[in-house]
Amino acid sequence: MQAVLFDLDGTLVDTAPDFVLAANKLRQQLGKAPLPAAIIAAQVTNGAIAVAKLAFDADEHHADFDNYRQALLDSYQQHLGAASAPYDGLLNLLQTLEERGIAWGVVTNKPVFFAHSLMETLGIREHCATLICPDHVKQPKPAPEGLVLAAKELGIEASRCIYVGDHLRDIEAGNAASMSTIAVSYGYLAPDDDANLWLADYVVQTPGELCERILHLIK
Repeated sequence: MQAVLFDLDGTLVDTAPDFVLAANKLRQQLGKAPLPAAIIAAQVTNGAIAVAKLAFDADEHHADFDNYRQALLDSYQQHLGAASAPYDGLLNLLQTLEERGIAWGVVTNKPVFFAHSLMETLGIREHCATLICPDHVKQPKPAPEGLVLAAKELGIEASRCIYVGDHLRDIEAGNAASMSTIAVSYGYLAPDDDANLWLADYVVQTPGELCERILHLIK
């Protein structure tokens, strides 16, 4: 294996705390009670629309929902990187990959403005060999286009890459791109999700297990 590619939210970085701050700030402004962090975190993988629904107690059919979604994104931007952090041990893993000449990158469904800004704030953008977001492709995950583009940017065959994610769409994309896939169950899985059913090559329960698995695969 010559490269390791990661999903961002819930896989490489625990970004839920920023969404919790953003959503509950809006609820406070509306005079609503704050929501438990776990409830908001469970919706992070489903994007801004899902979190906006929680923040405003409204759905997409509400006449002002587009404004609600934008208000959430504005609040999220204000809190971007305030409480997010890479999962335990993953910074050391990234350093080890670099030392061993293994390229690493990110393929995410997070818009490039937020992904780039977050990674800059966390100090990991400059070491990231490729960052692919929905802005760069016609079809985001679960389509394999972003992963194939990442491998092309790295100059590495997709079959020599590992892709790591915390959602079924990540594993579907990785498998379709002919990459080795690792499903992580420590991310933002819904209560009824079972990573063992996603047909990943490997399933890990903790960031520590992920580090061990990747280091074994790149030997």
